[in-house]
Amino acid sequence: MAGIVSRLKGHRASGSMALKEPKWVKRLLIGVTVSFLFIFLILPLAMVFISAFSEGISVYYASITESAALSAIRLTFFATMIAVPLNLIFGLAAAWSITKFEFPGKQILITLIDLPFAVSPVIGGLIYILIFGSQGWFGNSLRDHGIQIVFAAPGVVLGTIFVTVPFIARELIPLMQAQGKDQELAAITLGASGWQVFWRVTLPKIKWGLLYGVILCNGRAMGEFGAVSVLSGHIRGQTNTIPLHIEILYNEYHTTAAFAMASLLTFLALVTLGIKTYIESKAADEMNEEIS
Repeated sequence: MAGIVSRLKGHRASGSMALKEPKWVKRLLIGVTVSFLFIFLILPLAMVFISAFSEGISVYYASITESAALSAIRLTFFATMIAVPLNLIFGLAAAWSITKFEFPGKQILITLIDLPFAVSPVIGGLIYILIFGSQGWFGNSLRDHGIQIVFAAPGVVLGTIFVTVPFIARELIPLMQAQGKDQELAAITLGASGWQVFWRVTLPKIKWGLLYGVILCNGRAMGEFGAVSVLSGHIRGQTNTIPLHIEILYNEYHTTAAFAMASLLTFLALVTLGIKTYIESKAADEMNEEIS
């Protein structure tokens, strides 16, 4: 949400400057931008769908409905449905703690939240293998209780959670810092409880930022490859997500099937992008109403 606000302010600040630029400069910059997007984004995405349907709709349908593909789709949504709500709870708790309280180690906590941005997802997967693998710290104990995390669905979920930890928290923290504590303190002074302050004061102020973070987290979770690849074991029909299934199909020269699954993942990404754009539009409309 803070990113939305800053972009809106940037658009207002740059509007008058754009009018002063020579027309050829404007046309050149727009042309370069559009050409770059067409060559490196639009054309490749279009080729994904063209390749996916190159052998007809029946082949496409068979590629995305065969048992291994359906298993990959189910596991992708399963991991996403667990990772996103957990990160939602964590993001709210972390943002509330960091913006509303002062405590030792606050900057360390902020740095740790950003850790998945800096650490390769592959390293994240290796960390969980070190902890939960058969030769890991808890490997013997887990094996004795018949619990398998690595090379099973729980490992895929852990890897997905690891890479998506920062998205909601980092969207909320700057937003809540910019808004300050005045309204919450006023509500407490008037006798509101902690839950009442959250539901009636804080949540309405951060709702668009929260939804924005959830959308970004959801998109990242569905497309995760590195950490999940390490933790899954690539067991077809059991631990493969959509990105892993695409890799296997492509390596086995099932090109059309690989692009069919890739088109499905691309479609989900485009839907996510559309929802993100809608949220930005609603947030902008709400901000304009408040200003007016």
